[in-house]
Amino acid sequence: MYVGRFVVVGPDVAAYRVSSRSFPNREIRDRDGTLTVGPTADAPPTDNPYVEYNCLRTTTEGPRDGAAAVLGNGSHVDPIVEKIELGYPARDALAEPLLALDYEKDDYDTPRIAGVLDEDAAHVGIVRNDAVLVKAVEQPTLVATYERDAPSPVEFDATDAAAAATDAYDFDFEHAVCAAGVARTNCGFETAIENGD
Repeated sequence: MYVGRFVVVGPDVAAYRVSSRSFPNREIRDRDGTLTVGPTADAPPTDNPYVEYNCLRTTTEGPRDGAAAVLGNGSHVDPIVEKIELGYPARDALAEPLLALDYEKDDYDTPRIAGVLDEDAAHVGIVRNDAVLVKAVEQPTLVATYERDAPSPVEFDATDAAAAATDAYDFDFEHAVCAAGVARTNCGFETAIENGD
């Protein structure tokens, strides 16, 4: 089954995976702590605005002056981080940018998906062409751009960032390209990348 991009958000870990039929020549790079999806060196040129974006960012400021991690499939990741740094609760920080930026205006009306881990909670959200859904997460929850486009429970046993990235990459969905993982630790958040090398 092809579900496109997806996030898995658990109470303490989260992951984001790029699955793509149209633009498979992509990888995730660490740019000073911000994980960015972009074309590989051998990718054909494209002017598609949805191919390159920050997919995972962490912050030391946020609700209750704590750290937070934000994952997602596009340019909405940055404004979600900004809202959290301004002190918005995670639910509101997800909902406002998703509603403002809306689904992607491409040939498929691709939804925007995102997840937030803060110091003691987790949330997941999606904006589709017919709904905006934001949900508090008590157990691992997956939301994808296609087919699985409503937050639903999923088996996800990762306990650290590297396992989260690898497990998301290995999910039994078609066209895996790359994945990022994040885990809450006693010292903030750790991140990891799986480019399928």
